[in-house]
Amino acid sequence: MAYNKRIADSILRDKLDAMGAVLVEGPKACGKTTTAEQQAKSIIYIDDPERHEYYMSMAQTNIKHLLRGYTPLLLDEWQLVPQLWDAIRFEVDHRQEDGQFILTGSAVPADASKITHSGAGRFGWVTMRTMSLWEAGDSSGAISLADLFAKRGEVWAENSLSMERIAFLVCRGGWPKAILKKSEKAALLQVDEYFQAITRSDISRVDNVSRNAERAQQLMRSYARYQGSQTGVATILKDISNKDNSGMSDMTVESYLNALRKIFIVEDMPAWNPNLRSKTAIRSSNTRYFSDSSLASAALGIGPKDLMNDLKTLGLLFETMAVHDLRVYADAMDGKVYHYRDGNGLECDAVVHLRNGSYGLVEIKLGGETLIEEGAASLKKLADKIDTTKMKAPSFLMVLTAVGAYAYQRKDGVIVVPIGCLKD
Repeated sequence: MAYNKRIADSILRDKLDAMGAVLVEGPKACGKTTTAEQQAKSIIYIDDPERHEYYMSMAQTNIKHLLRGYTPLLLDEWQLVPQLWDAIRFEVDHRQEDGQFILTGSAVPADASKITHSGAGRFGWVTMRTMSLWEAGDSSGAISLADLFAKRGEVWAENSLSMERIAFLVCRGGWPKAILKKSEKAALLQVDEYFQAITRSDISRVDNVSRNAERAQQLMRSYARYQGSQTGVATILKDISNKDNSGMSDMTVESYLNALRKIFIVEDMPAWNPNLRSKTAIRSSNTRYFSDSSLASAALGIGPKDLMNDLKTLGLLFETMAVHDLRVYADAMDGKVYHYRDGNGLECDAVVHLRNGSYGLVEIKLGGETLIEEGAASLKKLADKIDTTKMKAPSFLMVLTAVGAYAYQRKDGVIVVPIGCLKD
């Protein structure tokens, strides 16, 4: 299967033009190394088993030797030698040239004490996610998020993705290796094996703290059930307490969650705080999401057919996939995605906010006239509460759907876009 160019490619190129070193972070197997390899002129694979001990020795005795080579020099899985951070910062300061180093890592360093400087002014950061539907070739890309912000062109396109296909894509996720598999069965097996690796080894290796694989699976299963909510740690603990978890506590659960954050498996969404006409209290708790929807389906032990028989769960996990894709597309515009919820219960699933102050409000629905109408009403209610004398009016109001024959603009101005039509 052929897919489109990765959005992170151009982001990395721009960062290399502006900064001495660039750190590319993201979950294992999302494509960081491949993206970095395409722009590097020389490469050191720190986890190469034939050379790893040599690299560790050089880090102790002559770390500058590791920084020789044509630039940009790629240091893959750099976190295994955290001393590299300060050495690279020093080299960037003295070379005084941009585009010197690329660092890739699927985890934060286990021993952060070996890093003495933040890297501000020397390092750029790229958050690399799994592939969006557009990058994977599953979206037509007929509707551009950038065009919606710029108010360019007519909003109309045909959608070809069925609900059955959406259910499969939710479970397959955006993992490049899964996308390239020849069969759907092989793609889903790839994701399940990744889930097993996370709970059996990665969650412990990240900071060298032994964690129980069964507990990790139970916690991720509970986390999957609370996707898109602001559920607290105490609730997650209660949810898994029916099992034999006598040694679990709030602190233990938080330890497991922090480990999952360090390997980029969970990525919570911060709250959006607009200027409102009223004094409505805005809830500031983060919203819980996995970094890829397939992690939730794997944790729950369900597949596409299960989701087709349980549309409520499909809607829950589709929201995770939609948020993921919006984050990828927002990255291309140097934007971020937030969630809004106030004390009166008014919510907005996603707010795409750009650095120039422009923003779009998005409600995420499976589809159908009733759900679209509910989403549109919620968007208009929130838009009416925003004080446009203190901030810009929203660039667009969008109901992002799983299915639907067309992308179009309603008479009230709300845009309806199936996810199979969207791109950055």
